[in-house]
Amino acid sequence: MAALNGWSSFPMHDNLDHDLAIRRFCPARVEQEHGECEWEWEDELLNELELCSPSNTTTIPCLPAPEVDEFVDSCINMDHYEKECSNLQHDFNLFQEEMETFSLVNDVYGDASMMIDGDGLEMSGSFEDFGVLDPVMVPSVQEEVSHGDLKQGLHLVHLLLACAEAVGCRDTQLADSILKQIWVSASPWGDSLQRVSYCFATGLKSRLSLLHNVNANGTFTNGAKEKPLITREEKSEAFQLLYQTTPYMAFGFMAANEAICQAAKGKDSLHIMDIGMENTLQWPSLIRTLASRPEGPPNLRITGLIRPVTPSGLTKENLNLREGETLFVNSIMHLHEFVKESRGSLKAILQAIKKLRPTVLTVVEQDANHNGPFFLGRFLESLHYYSAIFDSLEASLPRNSAQRMKIEFLFAEEIRNIVAFEGTNRVERHERIDQWRRQLGRAGFQVMGMKCMSQAKMLISVYDSDGYTLSSEKGCLLLGWKGRPIILASAWQVHNVLST
Repeated sequence: MAALNGWSSFPMHDNLDHDLAIRRFCPARVEQEHGECEWEWEDELLNELELCSPSNTTTIPCLPAPEVDEFVDSCINMDHYEKECSNLQHDFNLFQEEMETFSLVNDVYGDASMMIDGDGLEMSGSFEDFGVLDPVMVPSVQEEVSHGDLKQGLHLVHLLLACAEAVGCRDTQLADSILKQIWVSASPWGDSLQRVSYCFATGLKSRLSLLHNVNANGTFTNGAKEKPLITREEKSEAFQLLYQTTPYMAFGFMAANEAICQAAKGKDSLHIMDIGMENTLQWPSLIRTLASRPEGPPNLRITGLIRPVTPSGLTKENLNLREGETLFVNSIMHLHEFVKESRGSLKAILQAIKKLRPTVLTVVEQDANHNGPFFLGRFLESLHYYSAIFDSLEASLPRNSAQRMKIEFLFAEEIRNIVAFEGTNRVERHERIDQWRRQLGRAGFQVMGMKCMSQAKMLISVYDSDGYTLSSEKGCLLLGWKGRPIILASAWQVHNVLST
């Protein structure tokens, strides 16, 4: 205990380089930035490499203290980022009218139809299964529970990093000991740091339980997977709350719809293929816009592909593509699930999409590097990323909000998948825009410039916070929180079509 307390005490730094800490902990990130590592991890990296000897169980893993300090500060001190959202022009009436929910098939646009193909993903389990109170039962007095001082928050992050390194070294005894200390301070209804720490502690707990089922060759047992933290119905409700409370999803929907509308000008028959569609929140706004076109509304078909999505299934015959239709392919936070350790999985999907000759492929994804081959690097990057998201929720919703807890457990499921699982069970393989640009380019796509910055500024101005930031990078739009990119939106065309 004395060693741990001594290791956890350190001076604060005024000037921080957040990415520097990530780079030093994650060699794969450095290789990516220099173009030497391009998503094609070897199959042998299904599990993290042994970064330290698991034989020494008497001392805390020794992460270099200065680099740890920088990373810890980056998770807590969010206000140093430059604010880029000041002086935005508001037009609430126009935006609210645009985002108003209405029936997909209505009197104004009677030709719209929806086809849902495939089976939904069955999920089971609930908050109670994991010892968490039902969000509705969280008392309002909890608002006062988690105003701990900065020192306590720093100590909590240090414990998380120490536990993650012990887990990476497969020192289960030490990791269990540190995790017990984390549970003392982490809380699902505390401040943003305590809440995100609770989610990461849950992920570490799951990974530790899976480590007990490791094969003789060091890989996880196939099929070793715990029950989801939330049910399918709870996930759907949480997604709707996220859409209503933050601009993250609305931004992605708006950007994708704008790209579709611009490419649909002069087209009479449209067919949108929505990969991985789990809801219809994106489409009312698009349908209204198409219905009000000066040249009149087009015929519209929307095909939702739920599961499974395979290269062999993405054919004209299977999708019932009709002669004369203009095809659009839409993917909202789903393509990253096709990124695997084995080579070619995503490439095969993208090449199958290319053969369909879509006019536009819209891609909205989390802008984060959560697919590195090293466990500790993934842990650090994801802690940084989700700390920013939880900080944005802190600015939007009170701590005793049942809605906020439901949203956070939606992210908790993602966090646990990143932290706990390996192989085919790890599907939250988020990548940064440079990697998407490289992979889509290799598959024969070229980026189209997004032309909706003014609409995006109007959108985020509706939300009661000045922490959201917008930027444009090589034709793609990025929505972030206090400078940290969270969501990327992009549109792509088949290369030779764009050239023509």
